[in-house]
Amino acid sequence: MLAVSERIKERGGVTKELIWHKPVGPDPDATFQRIACRDTDGIVMSGGKREVPLRLDQPGERWCPDCLAIVRR
Repeated sequence: MLAVSERIKERGGVTKELIWHKPVGPDPDATFQRIACRDTDGIVMSGGKREVPLRLDQPGERWCPDCLAIVRR
């Protein structure tokens, strides 16, 4: 599934967690990436779209529950 990551950072700017979202829109080079779970919010300067399995097994990574529900409809 194509996805974009939201980085949750802790003190010092170290990434604590990656939350994967379903992207909306065709432009992979967009500075602002719209996401399926929010009408107005999005991710600024995303790391680009990537193929991500629906069942994640990497520590510190998870799907946004709202985006995952949209995908499974």
